[in-house]
Amino acid sequence: MTDKPNKRIIEEVVVRFSGDSGDGMQLTGSIFSDMSAMYGNSVSTFPDYPAEIRAPQGTLGGVSGFQVRIGHDQVHTPGDYADVLVAMNAAALKVNVKNLRHDSIVIIDSDSCGEKDLKKALYQTDDPIKELGLNPDRVLACPISTMVQEVLKDIDMDARGRLRCKNMFALGIVSWLFDRPLEQAEHFISKKFAKKEIIRQANIAALHGGYSYAANTHASVGTPFVIEGAPQEAGVYLDVTGNKATAFGLIAGAERAGLKLFLGSYPITPATDILHFLAKYKSLDVITMQAEDEIAGICTAIGASYAGRLGVTSTSGPGVALKSEALNLAVIAELPLVLVDVQRGGPSTGMPTKSEQTDLLQAMYGRNGESPMVVIAPTSPSKCFDAAYYAAKIAVEHMTPVVLLSDAYLGNGSVAWRIPDYEQYPEIKPHYVDQYKGEEPWLPYMRDPETLVRYWSVPGAGSLPYRTGGLEKDNKTGAISTDGPNHELMVLQRHNKIQHIAEVIPPLTVEGDVEDAELLIVGWGSTYGHLSDACRTLQKKGHKVAHTQFTFINPMPKNTEEILRRYPRVVVAEQNLGQMAMLLRNKVSDANIYQYNQVQGQPLKVGNLVTAFEEILAEQL
Repeated sequence: MTDKPNKRIIEEVVVRFSGDSGDGMQLTGSIFSDMSAMYGNSVSTFPDYPAEIRAPQGTLGGVSGFQVRIGHDQVHTPGDYADVLVAMNAAALKVNVKNLRHDSIVIIDSDSCGEKDLKKALYQTDDPIKELGLNPDRVLACPISTMVQEVLKDIDMDARGRLRCKNMFALGIVSWLFDRPLEQAEHFISKKFAKKEIIRQANIAALHGGYSYAANTHASVGTPFVIEGAPQEAGVYLDVTGNKATAFGLIAGAERAGLKLFLGSYPITPATDILHFLAKYKSLDVITMQAEDEIAGICTAIGASYAGRLGVTSTSGPGVALKSEALNLAVIAELPLVLVDVQRGGPSTGMPTKSEQTDLLQAMYGRNGESPMVVIAPTSPSKCFDAAYYAAKIAVEHMTPVVLLSDAYLGNGSVAWRIPDYEQYPEIKPHYVDQYKGEEPWLPYMRDPETLVRYWSVPGAGSLPYRTGGLEKDNKTGAISTDGPNHELMVLQRHNKIQHIAEVIPPLTVEGDVEDAELLIVGWGSTYGHLSDACRTLQKKGHKVAHTQFTFINPMPKNTEEILRRYPRVVVAEQNLGQMAMLLRNKVSDANIYQYNQVQGQPLKVGNLVTAFEEILAEQL
């Protein structure tokens, strides 16, 4: 830490905003994240929604949170523990004690810690600070509710309306604490409430009230902290969630392929935002349909693909189960389709607002018969754009359904994303029937001899008409066939077509001690940031470790076996009970594979990973 006059410079900080689900914590956290990104900081966020819909106010079940980590250098995760907690009531404080460091700063609305509030939050005493073992010197008990009423007394609003602005008062305190100018927050508020002038004025007044309060009291911590911005690559940046980046990637993929995008979907947490985002882009030839159920959603997308569109459907785990029969139809009909699965806690309806990686085997095998399809898992909110683009590319070039395995952590999390150079992305060339060069007349299930991809004939577009469906097809004519040898041939062709895609996807890359690591850390999808940080932490402690992360899971990259056999120990870390580990053991049976598994609905903690990996390193081979 370096000091400047009246400021203390630090490298990074983790701030957690928490309160009732109606307290505006997601909005507050988003604005603070945007302010930090505009300042030049690296940002990683984690919205943590309650699983109950509008639980009783002030209860433990209704606590909503938003955690953001901001740093001078690149940050990959929202952090294990909060350095600063903003708790809007007693329940938020109690729920989040487990998320604090021993010396964290706690800002709490003391007006929300009365006798009734403590009872609803199940406290045993009338002193929550002492009961929870917090350091009173690090607690700023601020009468936020009272102060907001006072600040807004001259604005024409009722008392309840004024209290809705207390989140902006809290944001003002945090803005002073981290030396953030308020102009960006004012701009965001003005844009959001452009048609509600009184609300706009009230929120801006509350914001300045909180800032002034903190400046005049020094927020009980002395001088502000500063996390200096770092030089950024020139370009246009957006604050995007994984769901929004996924939507943009699908639009870009369809445009590059010269296709209209059709999304047939049914609302389901945490995937619904993809439907919301895409519905805004009709001007870019995007068609969205909110179907009456999951099955209708995917069937409309398959129909759109048959008609020459890029068919997409979005859902979460329970919806994938409902869509499985229609997914089989897309497999046997060999039509392009992208299914976006934003995974959540299960089984059944499980924990809808929590994140897991528990749909991997469902994506791989959750259908009847031999039903292979491509599985891709993005590694960060910004990488959701790339994954969606490549899902579209593979779907239309290889005439196959593709499952995009995002999750709630990625879908809801956000980063500052630099809009990429569109021309740097590879071309997408649909496998149309006009590419057929054979001497025989074209038939619907004739294939490219190298890739085994059948040709896409679009009805009504000058191509040749044909029929398809869910019954097995003759290997050339597409007529219904119950012939055993023909069925086996078609099964093998569909399987080998998917395996051939390994020829065109990038190889696995390894970071860390590539040549002489004693332990290879393996992950897939959204755990990238946590595992990468754990790898670097172990290296700093003197251990020889390396890390690789799967984005393409089926088919796996061609160098998978070579990399897994290269290292004496391999640990597969994932948010399930070992689904990827099982796939890798099946792929490379002689690899020395350990497992690290967590199924708690929360992101992995780097500290816990480091401890577990050190225990593996300590074992004698």
